[in-house]
Amino acid sequence: MSAAPPEAPPGQRPRPASLSDLFFSFSWLALQGFGGVLAVVQHELVERKRWMTREEFVEDWAVAQILPGPNVVNLAIMIGARYFGWRGAVAGVAGMLLFPLVLVIGLGLAYTNFGSDPHVAGALRGMGAVAAGLITATGLKLASALRKHPLGLPLAVAIAVACFVAIALLQLPLLYVLVGLGSLACALTYRKLGERGA
Repeated sequence: MSAAPPEAPPGQRPRPASLSDLFFSFSWLALQGFGGVLAVVQHELVERKRWMTREEFVEDWAVAQILPGPNVVNLAIMIGARYFGWRGAVAGVAGMLLFPLVLVIGLGLAYTNFGSDPHVAGALRGMGAVAAGLITATGLKLASALRKHPLGLPLAVAIAVACFVAIALLQLPLLYVLVGLGSLACALTYRKLGERGA
């Protein structure tokens, strides 16, 4: 596990140099995101570019997940808008969608011709294991951000475990878990922040 990047004050932190930098950065992220974009996005934005801290990434990713639409597109909108307003949001989304759209259309045409080949089908099934490994590794890496959560590590871990049990073991619908545990976590965090401010 790599060490967390040194945190700089927000005013001195690296940031996208321009709209084109934002566009091509998200294009590069999208083109690397085969089988699980979360690991790639976290590595690029937090560890390599250092546009965000791990804690900021966890918070923004949580918001991106509860919004309608693809998580990473929501994150691109949030980051683009943070640095360049609506133009940044458009550049981030365009970067996430333009080149991958062209690539997916090409792959779709190729799959139409070769999808019935057992070698192709086996290769695609094998990528499922890689995607699961990437998501698990990223989740473990981001778990260190829970140490700084207002609820404290034990309660934050308990909510995370409850979420895992509800979705993976009990197979409850994601919407119910999100509304139930999400609301509980928000209420507890709000209360804890209020106690700190008092």
